[in-house]
Amino acid sequence: MNNQKQQKPTLTGQRFKTRKRDEKERFDPTQFQESIVQGLNQTGTDLEAVAKFLDASGAKLDYRRYAETLFDILVAGGMLAPGGTLSDDMTRTEYCLFTAQEDLETMQAYAQVFNKLIRRYKYLEKGFEEEIKKLLLFLKGFTESERNKLAMLTGILLANGSISASILNSLFNENLVKEGVSAAFAVKLFKSWINEKDINSVAGSLRKVGMDNRLMELFPANKRSCEHFSKYFTDAGLKELSDFARNQQSIGARKELQKELQEQMSRGDPLKEIIAFTREEMKKANLSEQAMISIIWTSVMSSVEWNKKEELVTEQAIKHLKQYSPLLKAFTSQGLSELSLLLKIQEYCYDNIHFMKAFQKIVVLLYKADVLSEEAILKWYTEAHLAKGKSVFLEQMKKFVEWLKNAEEELDRSTTG
Repeated sequence: MNNQKQQKPTLTGQRFKTRKRDEKERFDPTQFQESIVQGLNQTGTDLEAVAKFLDASGAKLDYRRYAETLFDILVAGGMLAPGGTLSDDMTRTEYCLFTAQEDLETMQAYAQVFNKLIRRYKYLEKGFEEEIKKLLLFLKGFTESERNKLAMLTGILLANGSISASILNSLFNENLVKEGVSAAFAVKLFKSWINEKDINSVAGSLRKVGMDNRLMELFPANKRSCEHFSKYFTDAGLKELSDFARNQQSIGARKELQKELQEQMSRGDPLKEIIAFTREEMKKANLSEQAMISIIWTSVMSSVEWNKKEELVTEQAIKHLKQYSPLLKAFTSQGLSELSLLLKIQEYCYDNIHFMKAFQKIVVLLYKADVLSEEAILKWYTEAHLAKGKSVFLEQMKKFVEWLKNAEEELDRSTTG
């Protein structure tokens, strides 16, 4: 057997030429731009004809490759250089979004052109969103009228779901914010968005992409307050947006407060300090006692790891709540606050199945600790309870409520006798 290493065969001979269609085409949008510009010049201001022209041209022109060029022309009339100026060496058209009439009706018609185009050529969807993000970053390069048209169009596109609210991220650009361009643009954008839908729909879209808590970033750091935001947008005729932002900030503040209280309890901070801190925060955030007791209850119940066994969790809960009853008592000086607390307890015991049987014991403990009054308990029992687990909890409370009523009657007899 021959142990010598066999030489691998090698290919020799003529090298084949790469086929023309396999060669990477050079990126050259000139021809593409000329075709689109020529078509737009022929269709003019007839947007129905524009939509038909764009629909037909997609079969002949490479929209996938030159998507950015296509959108630049439709918006600005020609290819945009960095910063938002039109490239000088390129042909352009006078028939585009920026030269159109500055009114909502015209912008709605333009939105239809883009919608039809993207519905027909689905692959343009991502490129279109990227284009809008880019245009927002170029705002300083556009005239006030051009910005207004773009803002109205963007609001309409957001309303009909053609683009995601994540594009608003571009408006948080430091230079745009510093010069007040972002806030002014946002006014026009939100007006047209709310005009198409309503504030609840807008809020839903913002929440979906985590933008609901970031609207303050439209202003420089030194003006990033709820008061400034509220005044700016209310004065601009967008009170519903101001109210939404104020509500969001309030929700954010409550979450932060709940988290802080939970941490203080987990550390075992003295109750006196926790009560003083809570009073101060309540005043600062302008919270009602009813709102505060709900936050405290959630913090108290979240500051401990609960036993998974139903028979042990009741005992654990009673011990834990006994410890924090002075804190609960400090914030239930009103009948409405007591009722709010009772409803929170009912909700908690219903949502956490291990606590279903603990409801009555928790209420009795808080009654004995002077946190809940008999008036509040009786009101809850007769008319103010929630539907959640109603039959179970009313049955649990039946004997105690009877005892309360009898005790009340005894007291009435002794005082009148």
